[in-house]
Amino acid sequence: MLTVRDLPTPEVLRRFAQRYPDADVSAVSAFLTLLRTATELSQALDAFLARHGLLQGRWWVLILLFREESLESSPSVLADKAGVTRATMTGLLDGLERDGLVQRVFDAEDRRRTTVRLLPAGQAVLDAVMPDYYRRVRALMKGLNEEQRTLMKSMLGSLRGAADVFA
Repeated sequence: MLTVRDLPTPEVLRRFAQRYPDADVSAVSAFLTLLRTATELSQALDAFLARHGLLQGRWWVLILLFREESLESSPSVLADKAGVTRATMTGLLDGLERDGLVQRVFDAEDRRRTTVRLLPAGQAVLDAVMPDYYRRVRALMKGLNEEQRTLMKSMLGSLRGAADVFA
């Protein structure tokens, strides 16, 4: 993923706006700052998870399974919840199963139906990662009080709801 580390100055943005009249300097600046922040947070999370031998996709699958009371789900439901294709989920599950963290359980009556189960080894990985993850999230967010966090979630929700303008 390409990231813009050197965000444009207001002067540069004004030059763009002179050439492209639809450019709202304040909106573009805020948008680029949001993209840069999201990218940096994602990269930092990748580095953190790598120290625990994980990639984000595999970590999310373990979390999604743990969220289920039965610790089980279907591959298609996992793909939908993770926002990835079924083919991508198949690859994630292949690796997790190869590492003994999850197990595919085939329906006895219809082998096309599969359930994925979080195994104790997968739970142990989460148990090793999550306390450190939560400490780091707390440290990241400590500069915002509850009101600011609520406002941030509301503002980001508004942006997420309008993201289809790029579709």
